[in-house]
Amino acid sequence: MKKIAILGSTGSIGTQTLEIVRENPDLQVVALAAGSNVDKMEEQIREFRPLTACMWLEESAADLRARVRDLNVKVLSGMEGLLETAVLPQSQVLVTAIVGMIGIRPTIAAIEAGKDIALANKETLVTAGHIIMPLAEKHNVAVLPVDSEHSAIFQSLNGERGAGRESAKIEKILLTASGGPFRGKSRAQLQGIRPEDALKHPNWNMGRKVTIDSSTLVNKGLEVMEAKWLFGVDLDRIQVVVHPQSILHSAVQFVDGAIIAQLGTPDMKLPIQYALFYPDRRPMGGKRADLFELGRLTFEKPDTDTFRGLALAYQACRTGGSMPTVYNAANEKAVQLFLDHQISYLEIAELIGEAMERHDTIRDPGVEEILETEREACEFISGRIGHKL
Repeated sequence: MKKIAILGSTGSIGTQTLEIVRENPDLQVVALAAGSNVDKMEEQIREFRPLTACMWLEESAADLRARVRDLNVKVLSGMEGLLETAVLPQSQVLVTAIVGMIGIRPTIAAIEAGKDIALANKETLVTAGHIIMPLAEKHNVAVLPVDSEHSAIFQSLNGERGAGRESAKIEKILLTASGGPFRGKSRAQLQGIRPEDALKHPNWNMGRKVTIDSSTLVNKGLEVMEAKWLFGVDLDRIQVVVHPQSILHSAVQFVDGAIIAQLGTPDMKLPIQYALFYPDRRPMGGKRADLFELGRLTFEKPDTDTFRGLALAYQACRTGGSMPTVYNAANEKAVQLFLDHQISYLEIAELIGEAMERHDTIRDPGVEEILETEREACEFISGRIGHKL
């Protein structure tokens, strides 16, 4: 019996993780954590009977306690609750599926407690990869990618594991992007884009914030930074490839010219299940990729002039230090403003660029400096928009 804790259980990745638990009786959920969706959390507690449950807001936690007082479950709240959830002695694997930098501290705590990490919270590595990966190595903890692209790279590398550093064998990582709903459009065509337009992803079913990030290619920029830390390669060996069909999920080109890729239908349950049972593969239902039906797969270069967010990601990653935190935090704030109809679609990248320009980079930031950088970037964006309004 493998026992898991899930941070972000009511979100897209969290609910799909629980679908996998339903299909595999040798998985047991011992802890759940979420933001404010008390209705969904109550449903999950009654079905999966975890030992603990955590809500970010104490008000939500109090409501939940009243609802599940007939059950033997400890209800926690806030960062203290997330940290207690992350280090719960009964769990072996922590699934980090919460969105944002809130995941950094619980991930560090779980690694220090010897838990393997099934990582869906890309912000953790984007902003604190220089802390997370050495710590995981020190504690002999596996960091298993849940993002479809990073899982594809991880799977492509599995046949090459052996003597010597894997990264020395990698010539190039080919990180695929669907291109989102606005692939091929010009900046002029993006002028009047509304949130409801950007939330219509052609291939993937994701949360609102990630879906907007996919449309701007910021999500791909974050994934570039994540890949750098996960696979120990420098930025010049990570190439973004637009692949509209979302069948080839990413690939690795090795030093002899061979390319190994992972293909499949666009379904997040596959990478989640692979991370939970690695190194085993389990049977899984669902539609299979039919190459005859597909006919052909196409690949394009990304348009970094129109979708400036991707170019800014490479810039932030090359600068390093605290700059990726500014990139990530400014984007989070800008996306929320866009979803709230306070800024235009194109202003998302503009605000990220402005926040990066004004930032004095901290070369080797600790956790507190990372979180302070996040706060400053968000305050800058808020002030900038407040002045505009």
